[in-house]
Amino acid sequence: MKLETGPSQPGDGKEKLRLWLRFLKTSRMIEAQIRTNLKREFNTTLPRFDVMVALSRHMDGLKMSQISDVLRVSNGNVTGIVDRLTSEGLVERTAVEGDRRALRVCLTQRGLQEFERQAAAHKCWIDELLQDVSTDEAEHLEEHLLGFIQGMEARQAR
Repeated sequence: MKLETGPSQPGDGKEKLRLWLRFLKTSRMIEAQIRTNLKREFNTTLPRFDVMVALSRHMDGLKMSQISDVLRVSNGNVTGIVDRLTSEGLVERTAVEGDRRALRVCLTQRGLQEFERQAAAHKCWIDELLQDVSTDEAEHLEEHLLGFIQGMEARQAR
């Protein structure tokens, strides 16, 4: 099947395809810069930061499977990251009462302090990367994207 490559016509769907490609390019550019900054300034990775973000939002801790669900990654990926964070004293594992197989993962005090340092830098990096977007534009875009997300989630739930 050959794709048509002629000029786009209003309403032919190419506008939405171009929009998706712009979203993707923008997201990848921002993510690449965040990865570089995390490595350079904290000698860490984005997946490690993401695990710490998830744990910071659940101060009572999360089971390993819950971390995987929150981050939408495999348990295997999370296990390796949690192993390294544990060995550095940034998180701790505790047994889940009533479930001998499950472990709950929590940030340690040291982990919380390190996360707060990284999160503050992350916020500054995002502010810098999106400096050309006004507060009003950011709010408008966020509102529209939230609507897209809610619509997609509703369709997926059917």
